[in-house]
Order: sequence, then C-alpha cells, then structure tokens
Amino acid sequence: MAEKLLSKTATIEQHRLHDTDTGSPEVQIALLTERINHLTEHLKVHEKDHHSRRGLLMMVGRRRRLLDYVKDNDVERYRGIIAELGLRR
Repeated sequence: MAEKLLSKTATIEQHRLHDTDTGSPEVQIALLTERINHLTEHLKVHEKDHHSRRGLLMMVGRRRRLLDYVKDNDVERYRGIIAELGLRR
C-alpha cells in the first residue's frame, strides 16, 4: 500500500503546475494513465475479469475527456502531456 502511495505522490509531483496542485487536468491525466497501465497488465493475466475491464474502459473515457478539455483550452499543454506520457504512438 505504501508503494502505491509513493508512486502516486511521485506522479503528482512530476506533473503538477504549482506546489499545491493535485487536481489540474495534467495531474489527473497522469494518474489515470498510471492506473490504466496497471489495470491493462492485470487484465493480461486475468482475462475474464469483466468488472475490472469495465472500470478500465471508464478510466480511458475519463482520460479522453480530460485530454479533449486540455486540447480545447491550450494545444501546447496538450502536446506536452501527450509527449511526456507517451500517448498517441
């Protein structure tokens, strides 16, 4: 559990816009990407876990909406977060 918290804290520190930032779209997208990657690995082993698959699809949709929001407001921030997280290969 502590390892998960340290990973989340490190992700927040890496993507935040200012010292107390925990909820900016960039931070939310980075956290969702981390959870999506973890759940994708889980589903490779547990192929019949349909409840988790639905959660994964919901997270992907939420990340897509956040990315659309950032893209509509600031294209440079959008391109930066895409490049940083390695999305849109």
